[in-house]
Amino acid sequence: MSGGLDSAVGLAVARRDGYQCYALSFDYGQRHRGELQAAARVAASLGAAEHRVVSIDLRAFGGSALTADIAVPKAGLGKGIPVTYVPARNTVFLSFALAWAEVLASSDVFIGVNAIDYSGYPDCRPEFIAAFENMANLATKAGVEGRTHLKIHAPLIQLSKCEIIELGADLGIDFGLTHSCYDPDAQGRSCGLCDSCRLRLKGFKDAGIEDPIEYAPH
Repeated sequence: MSGGLDSAVGLAVARRDGYQCYALSFDYGQRHRGELQAAARVAASLGAAEHRVVSIDLRAFGGSALTADIAVPKAGLGKGIPVTYVPARNTVFLSFALAWAEVLASSDVFIGVNAIDYSGYPDCRPEFIAAFENMANLATKAGVEGRTHLKIHAPLIQLSKCEIIELGADLGIDFGLTHSCYDPDAQGRSCGLCDSCRLRLKGFKDAGIEDPIEYAPH
């Protein structure tokens, strides 16, 4: 649970499909830590059985505008993998989720990755999800003993941002609880210019739905 659109809709889909949901967020040294408050709001509003925040300091490695002293690009989506990519982030996150799932005796992990309207991160692609699922079933005691077969669910991976927002609206999500911006101002207002804001704004525009969050004037 990042507190953004995709993870919120992912949680709503899991709830719709009858799962008891345990939400996991990460305080990883990200510059946009306000997303953690958004994650807590969304988890509570969607009835998560528990919401945990795990601290892991990816600033120790840096290499990203989200975890190092590197400016967040504001000129629009460019070519290639942007500097907002955090090295191995989803691999790290899914590994923690895998550990908690094994303790909970759960065989289902949901992640809100998207490979249509996204910034080009390699760890949001279907190939990555399939490879991690295969690895997970080799890496756990429960998998080796045959007590469970872990499934990584990525229900949004082939949806456009517009379709994700429409699905979220159908599931009754309060989008005003979410946060997407990589570089909010001191008042917590979204910048409206980073990749994440641009994708969000375009999605709401295409869906014909007003984005309820506040943006900084520019």
